[in-house]
Amino acid sequence: MSTTTWFDYSPYAMTYKERPEYVPDVIQAMLRTSGVAPGDPVCDIGAGSGHLTEPLLEFGLRVDAVEPTAAMRALGERRTAPFPGVTWYEGTGESSGRPSEGYRLVTFGSSFDRTDRPSALKETARLLMPGGFFACLWNHRDLEDPLQARIEQLIHHHVPGYGYGIRRTDQSAVIEESGLFTSPVKLSGRKTFHLPADAWCDAWASHATLGEQAGDAFGAIVDGIRALVRAEGTDRIAVPYVTRVWIARLGDGAGR
Repeated sequence: MSTTTWFDYSPYAMTYKERPEYVPDVIQAMLRTSGVAPGDPVCDIGAGSGHLTEPLLEFGLRVDAVEPTAAMRALGERRTAPFPGVTWYEGTGESSGRPSEGYRLVTFGSSFDRTDRPSALKETARLLMPGGFFACLWNHRDLEDPLQARIEQLIHHHVPGYGYGIRRTDQSAVIEESGLFTSPVKLSGRKTFHLPADAWCDAWASHATLGEQAGDAFGAIVDGIRALVRAEGTDRIAVPYVTRVWIARLGDGAGR
């Protein structure tokens, strides 16, 4: 029986929608690498509030969005309501409940680290059509930016041992060790987003990795970030993000 590391995102749901989009050029590169075409079926696992689901739909794909947290799923359903090609389901990366060999591409947008990764890769292999692709990706703030460096100092002041876990690590080894996929292609790209300052600060309240480690200090950290941003003296701030993707084709046979 597979083990899940997923947890309830309900406390973070209401501000999650304020997070910036993935770098569009990187999403397009991911789709080109996978070879999908408009109308192809895709499964987006850990779809959350639809940050990745929406650009998949804009490309013209048919998307089954899988999300375990009801509050997040409700946000995603509202966000993607204008698109006819999406259906939302309850499920996890290890047990999606979706049909075998049903998809050309299975994606994990900022969610692969919340799974038991070997089990999630086995589930992905089950879901994929022969020759289909797995992709996992994250959005990372560029910590070399001066404002982001000050925010990191604030976080480490409150949480001296703060770490990002596996979110910022190379996913190649776990993919290759599964024996289910070819060696992954790594894609990345950077974009500076010019965002409403208050909304960007609000989005910090959805930062589950920080919330888990900060505990009772979480509110003070979010307030401190808001103070740093307000000290910039502008209603909009420039925030550089890097989107990183690992994408791999299902191996021939893949244990079927």
